Amino acid sequence: MTRAPPRSRVDPLGAVLVAAGAAAVLFLPFVLLKANRILPGDPRSFAQVLPPWAALGCTALLGVTGVGALWIASARARLALALGGVVAVALAAAAAGDALTPPGDSVVRIAPGGAFWVLLVCLGLLATDAATRLKPKPALRVLFLAGSLAVAGLALAHGIFDHLSVMREYAVNAARFAHEARRHLALAFGSLAAAALVGLPLGVLCHRLPRLRPGVLATLNVIQTIPAIALFGILMAPLGALAAAVPFADRLGIRGVGAAPAVVALFLYSLLPIVANTVAGLKRVSRAAVEAAHGMGMTGWQVLTKVELILALPVILTGVRVVLVQNIGMVTVAALIGGGGLGAFVFQGIGQTAIDLVLLGAIPIVTLAFSAALVLDALVEILDRVKA
Repeated sequence: MTRAPPRSRVDPLGAVLVAAGAAAVLFLPFVLLKANRILPGDPRSFAQVLPPWAALGCTALLGVTGVGALWIASARARLALALGGVVAVALAAAAAGDALTPPGDSVVRIAPGGAFWVLLVCLGLLATDAATRLKPKPALRVLFLAGSLAVAGLALAHGIFDHLSVMREYAVNAARFAHEARRHLALAFGSLAAAALVGLPLGVLCHRLPRLRPGVLATLNVIQTIPAIALFGILMAPLGALAAAVPFADRLGIRGVGAAPAVVALFLYSLLPIVANTVAGLKRVSRAAVEAAHGMGMTGWQVLTKVELILALPVILTGVRVVLVQNIGMVTVAALIGGGGLGAFVFQGIGQTAIDLVLLGAIPIVTLAFSAALVLDALVEILDRVKA
């Protein structure tokens, strides 16, 4: 008696992504043709914006990707199909921008539509799932991220996407964009550095003096629960009063609005993850390792810096990762009080009902947060492996 060959199983995640992508292609516009940056757009589908051969080829490639997402089990094949789909969708959007933009026209806007964004999300999730199944080493993950960013940067520099609405907004705001991007990074990393300088010693102190731990952590936890907008508002009054009372502080830029309340708020928000993870990391250090270090004649300072903090570093860096990703996102809100950063484009776009200007600020923020998380995750994993 022969056994029937096993049926190929449909991948559940693939089924959901294929259904979402197919629905988007069928019922949502691929691009929007807008007379200017504010007016509603005229929806256009694949077939309406691409030559027949290009529309057919892109649809066929997406269909093959869908079939692979449903029935192909190989993670490498799934990843290759997903990345190929991303490239096809991006090139289709670029071609649509070129085809629909009249020569020499700087007013008309070709904005990616709902189908474009849904397809990118579905393909991105498919690629992420495939990469997770492959379980790449940390260095390979960072290398893949660097390669992806390099390819995207070269494509943008080449000008292939120049006729899309987001790049039109960038062309108008290029100098300001560079300034706000530097401001965003300075606020995020500067507040992180200040929190690390205060939070690490405070965490060590809480570890050495357990009586302090409940009060310190409870206080920081209360600060963490205050909404960002509320904390910015609370800080405006005392910092404004300080600037009025001390002219030197005003000359240093310490005022009720601007970067000062943003930095102070981000610093306060950053303390809890760093202090809590420092305490948790030091608690995990083996007592045998500490006693062995003392037995070798090390001083208390040497034991702390050369043994305890080194062994606790992966846990501490996990807190730093949380803080950095949190700060990159929260700097966006700082634009409401004049703190600057990429959030200025987000709120300016909301005020002008210009979604392309919103995307000009939002896309780099998401990219920065994702990149920071991936790099620090890889670093933590490397340190864990070295420690093991």
